[in-house]
Amino acid sequence: MSAAEGPLVVGVDTSTQSTKALVVDAATGEVVASGRAPHSVSSGAGRESDPRQWWDALRQALHQCGDAAREAAAVSIGGQQHGLVTLDGRGEPVRPALLWNDVRSAPQSRRLTEELGGAKFWAERTGSVPAASFTVTKWAWLAENEPEAVRATKAVRLPHDYLTERLTGEGTTDRGDASGTGWWASATEAYDEEILAHVGLPPALLPRVVRPGEIAGTVRDGHGLPFAKGTLVAPGTGDNAAAALGLGLRPGTPVLSLGTSGTVYAVARQRPTDPTGTVAGFADAHGDWLPLACTLNCTLAVDRVAALLGLDREAVEPTAHLTLLPYLDGERTPNLPNASGLLHGLRHDTTAGQLLQAAYDGAVHSLLGALDLVLDDDADRSAPLLLIGGGARGRAWQQTVRRLSGRPVQVPEAEELVALGAAAQAAGLLTGEDPAAVARRWNTARGPVLDAVERDESTLARIAGVLSDAAPLLERSTDAR
Repeated sequence: MSAAEGPLVVGVDTSTQSTKALVVDAATGEVVASGRAPHSVSSGAGRESDPRQWWDALRQALHQCGDAAREAAAVSIGGQQHGLVTLDGRGEPVRPALLWNDVRSAPQSRRLTEELGGAKFWAERTGSVPAASFTVTKWAWLAENEPEAVRATKAVRLPHDYLTERLTGEGTTDRGDASGTGWWASATEAYDEEILAHVGLPPALLPRVVRPGEIAGTVRDGHGLPFAKGTLVAPGTGDNAAAALGLGLRPGTPVLSLGTSGTVYAVARQRPTDPTGTVAGFADAHGDWLPLACTLNCTLAVDRVAALLGLDREAVEPTAHLTLLPYLDGERTPNLPNASGLLHGLRHDTTAGQLLQAAYDGAVHSLLGALDLVLDDDADRSAPLLLIGGGARGRAWQQTVRRLSGRPVQVPEAEELVALGAAAQAAGLLTGEDPAAVARRWNTARGPVLDAVERDESTLARIAGVLSDAAPLLERSTDAR
């Protein structure tokens, strides 16, 4: 048996490219075991994954955790948001899941916005204006392009819902992940029957929304996982809401997450409704709200530029004339789903290191541009930015964020914050605590603070100018995928 002080819990992060599992001591927050297994994602016009990969990866990751996983008293799943999982009557996938960064539904997002009262209607009703990443647009795309798949669909789930249901046998979701679908009304915290009827999605196909602190179910027999039958299963949530739990966020603290996608967000008491569509009015996983802005291109895009140049990702050199908009997957913030990367200012004396730094600058510019819109009016604009995600420990990322934000930056020492947030949610089931309070007790946000440096206004102005001048070009589809 484990020498842990308290009961053990499992937190899972099923992300775009892998599934991670942590076994955590609920009393201290100590990670006593961990495991990871990869997924594959399609290339080409779409971004798709077979959900059965996620289950196989979960099994692999948990078995890597050894005996500790068998001792767990509760488990929770955090997962990539927005993905459309369609299941048949036997619970098997009808087709591969359409992932958050599949932007083929851009025409449907524009059409849905226009057909149902415009951006103001959507922002007031759901908290967000539906971008191509949102699940409702993916369902509309599927109905238009693969009607036979829609006819075969007997249940619609999000990625974290799919794994939770395989654990419990019950179709459930939570308010945090449901708020990213585009068919959950944030004003009433219920599925929106008008929107569902408009897109032809019967409410009976959707999972039950489990409230914060409620038990989603218990682990059933025949799952092939190292859990005892009857192990408690928490509601789970989307990845950003799970990371917010993992940090123990209090309202107004800004977070900048550097992953495959980039996000900025903060916990808020008031329900957000941004009709510009820049800020998504998501719910969080414990009763408040999580206004969030997301870019599609972050670490993956910058790493791709580094690979094309044959450079290590840290091999940057200062540049005062070069602008690179790294919109390799289209872009969501700014809303340019058909865009591709754009380079301006190339000269004979331009170096590869300067090109790489320009890619960092372009990615961070998009995130910082949305930060002020995410924060409430009374937020402290001088408070440190919490820098998390796969890029947070990279020196080039840290220095670029400091230079372009002009703010101090804090880098939490805790890793795998999505899985830690899920573990805190599982621990809350056992202790009756708010999961964010659990994470604060675990001191997960602890980490060094990097001092502020003078804000690089000239680079910000240069990128903004290129973005404005190139708008017609960026809005044009290349169709060369």
